[in-house]
Amino acid sequence: MRTFKILGLVILVGQSVLSFGQTQQQLTDDSNKKLKSAETELKTVYNKILETYKDDKEFIQAVKESQDSWTKFRTVELKMMYPDRAPGYYGSSHQMCVNEYLAELTKDRIKKLQTWLTGIEEGDVCGGTIKWKD
Repeated sequence: MRTFKILGLVILVGQSVLSFGQTQQQLTDDSNKKLKSAETELKTVYNKILETYKDDKEFIQAVKESQDSWTKFRTVELKMMYPDRAPGYYGSSHQMCVNEYLAELTKDRIKKLQTWLTGIEEGDVCGGTIKWKD
């Protein structure tokens, strides 16, 4: 009886995967949308930080330098993951993989920057310029 349940589950999952099939172009388009969404969110968070801390000129200069450096880092990080190779070297999923990797790096950056907006617990002596939570 247990074998039939497992077999039924395998068939059900297999049918779901087969009926959900997408072309590589659709997968690449989806990954591109996710990347653009992450980049839009990053811009939003970055601009909120600039607005929230606008009176702290030194911090604003530092966050701008940090963002410029991070942008360069992201570019070089991508090159480390996918060094220049002959066309077709990485296969037809290459652009999808690039988009997904850039989106992941961007989401990591958003999470880090978000701390300046959400704040930290009062009393954190190592918070630097991060404001305390209300």
